[in-house]
Amino acid sequence: MKKILGAPKSIRELFTGVKYSIHYYQREYQWQRKQIEELIEDLTGEFLEYYSETHERNEVEKYGHYFMGSVVLTEDENAIIDGQQRLTSLSLVLLFITKHLQDTNDKAEVLNLIYSQKYGKTTFNINVEERTECLEAIINDVVFEPEGHPESVQNIWHRYNDIIELMMDAVPEEALPFFKDWLIDNVQFIKIVAQTEQDAHKIFVSMNDRGLSLTATEMLKGYLLSEIADNDERLKANELWKAKMLELKALGKEQESDCIKTWLRSQYGETIRERKRNATPGDFDIIGTAFHKWLRENGNNIGLKKSVDYSDLVQKEFILFSNTYIRIAEYSAKLTEGFEYIFYNADRNFTLQPLILLASLDKNDTKEIIDAKLKIVSCFLDQYISIRIFNFKTLDYSAMTYTMFMLAKKIRRRSLGQLVGFLTEEIEIMEFSLDGIERFNLSGWTKRYMLHQLARITHFVEEQSGKDTKFDVYVNRSIKNPYDIEHIWVDHFERYSDEFESEEEFQRTRNMFGDLVLLPQDINRSLNDSTYSKKLPKYFGQNLLVSSLNENCYENNPNFLRFANANNLKFNPSNDFTKETIKERQNLYLEIAKLIWNTDNLRKYVI
Repeated sequence: MKKILGAPKSIRELFTGVKYSIHYYQREYQWQRKQIEELIEDLTGEFLEYYSETHERNEVEKYGHYFMGSVVLTEDENAIIDGQQRLTSLSLVLLFITKHLQDTNDKAEVLNLIYSQKYGKTTFNINVEERTECLEAIINDVVFEPEGHPESVQNIWHRYNDIIELMMDAVPEEALPFFKDWLIDNVQFIKIVAQTEQDAHKIFVSMNDRGLSLTATEMLKGYLLSEIADNDERLKANELWKAKMLELKALGKEQESDCIKTWLRSQYGETIRERKRNATPGDFDIIGTAFHKWLRENGNNIGLKKSVDYSDLVQKEFILFSNTYIRIAEYSAKLTEGFEYIFYNADRNFTLQPLILLASLDKNDTKEIIDAKLKIVSCFLDQYISIRIFNFKTLDYSAMTYTMFMLAKKIRRRSLGQLVGFLTEEIEIMEFSLDGIERFNLSGWTKRYMLHQLARITHFVEEQSGKDTKFDVYVNRSIKNPYDIEHIWVDHFERYSDEFESEEEFQRTRNMFGDLVLLPQDINRSLNDSTYSKKLPKYFGQNLLVSSLNENCYENNPNFLRFANANNLKFNPSNDFTKETIKERQNLYLEIAKLIWNTDNLRKYVI
């Protein structure tokens, strides 16, 4: 191997005047929401350690630095051998920043780190042809359909939308120029350049295969087993641990460490770092980065005093909590009878759900009690999440972490009766309620949740009316003919100008919850600019929520009528869909929502 060159480089230095390639045999861009959440949390948390609203921009130069690890490149082609996941993700963060900076010079400075133009052709600094269309769509704010594109492209699109959601609340708007300066100049990599591709791969193998440091999971295992004095018990604990690690790894990358973090945080964490300058990391934060070290230092505090305590921790407690964690992951991925709420919460990307669910458990709980607790807590979370959504309140990881950790501590190891009482009160004392639906509308922020909320109402009406209905079909964007959000009013102001003083007022009304339903994509697109009178016959025979606009829905449909009358729901056919009709439908959706998201539902799971 020839001489290896390595040097610290800022993001500005890495991306200025350079084009990187990624060879076809490299793995796809694979980061998921969890990795993006951790990246945003780490970067914004570090930045906010130094930032003050009293600072001038030039003071950012004195802020601390953040190390992002190494990147391995070839000298001949500038090909990225190791580091493309991080570099691609940072490019997406930079794209977000350009969209929200006000100063044109600031925008231009960042855009130069992302792409360049020559003879009218855009080339990105990480230059992979298959990604160009997606990245151009992001830059130009145009619609992009990721389905059918390669895995990397789909992940890039979805991760960028995750970044939008996560960054909106992570950094105050007035601090964004400061964050931009800090990110491009104070976040650093070690750039390792090999003179040949073969040498680059040798470096990569050396860093990732031979002599690799033990992971936190492996160090925790070594520590726990070393404290078990009895040889047979130690061997038994080792076999159980290894088998469980295989199951967790089968769930996905880093799931074994995520399980351990979630377990320890939920059961034993007492403190969390406040989001302010110079705040001290708490248990939650340390467990997230070095749980093996945290457990060694806090073993006494959590009852680890004798050999048998360590043996029980592995063979009983860890096995119980990891088994439950696996079940939660399975229920999150597939709609399962009895555990539907877990799927509902996961469908809205509420990644803190496992923390809250595990917090309610006691290591001595029976399977029957565990099941009941999972149902009660996930039902509560569903109501809590929906109320926040209907009131335009964020669910972002960075904004919710502190609140959810505090909640986890409050419900820790409570009995079923205590859980129901406490969680019911938590809903009742929220500063907002389902009445927020009166103002709920489709917007840039709510569009990520609107399909889910409409699907819940649609599914509930059908289920209560005795129809065979599948919520997971309504929200599945991967099926051949997925469901779309249908505006009952078409986007033609001139057709409704007699009801409105301005087009802006028309658009606000058109995007109200009461003007929205779900339709299969092919039907939705076939209706296109059709008038309401032409749409109405097509609505009949679709799901009950949209069919209820047609008077034929009220004939020979006794179960639907019985459901509506029993709950005093004002379903009415509409031959002429007006501004007043939208208001009536909005109120109808509110009344249906009060049946779905009702604290009485918590009590039915007490055994």
